[in-house]
Amino acid sequence: MSNEIKEMIQEIEELKTKLKKEIAKEEDYIIYKVENGRIKFEENVLEKQREAMKHLLIYFREIPFLHLISSPIVYAMIIPAIVLDVMLFIYQQVIFRIYKFEFIRRSDYIVFDRQYLRYLNFIERLNCVYCSYFNGLMHYASEIASKSELYFCPIKHAKKTAYEPECYSDFLTYGDEKDFQEKLQEIRDKAQNVTNFTKSKDKK
Repeated sequence: MSNEIKEMIQEIEELKTKLKKEIAKEEDYIIYKVENGRIKFEENVLEKQREAMKHLLIYFREIPFLHLISSPIVYAMIIPAIVLDVMLFIYQQVIFRIYKFEFIRRSDYIVFDRQYLRYLNFIERLNCVYCSYFNGLMHYASEIASKSELYFCPIKHAKKTAYEPECYSDFLTYGDEKDFQEKLQEIRDKAQNVTNFTKSKDKK
């Protein structure tokens, strides 16, 4: 990887950090506290939220019929999700220990906090909990998979993909056989010692 590409990657990461800070500034008007993992609003804020909540009778009356009858299919996905969750736990406990990877923290990806919003009725809060779990689980699984890919097959695809893990820029160029085994071993050595491969390389 050339120095120019490394500098561009670093600039992108800095812009991402700056963007997050700017977005956080725009959301500062929402005031709440986090105590023991629970989100707490002032009582007057909660009262305003309750006033904005849609009553269940109105909520169900406005749901399109096809949405209603298809909901069991949506919620049935909880079954393979739980199975995947269990398998990911086993995978990390066994494979990550054998290959000496740093563990991926599940709590960094699966976050439950939308149920504290009182402008959501019971069904909306239930939907939010479900989405938080399912989508967080997918991101968690993707991070575990990309960590594994970084070790077992860190080669870029010839075709462009819609999704690329954060460490994808560190993957080896497709079709470049020059010093492949040496480069592969270097990546594997570093993958066993750091969580963010790109950042560790940029510091050198």
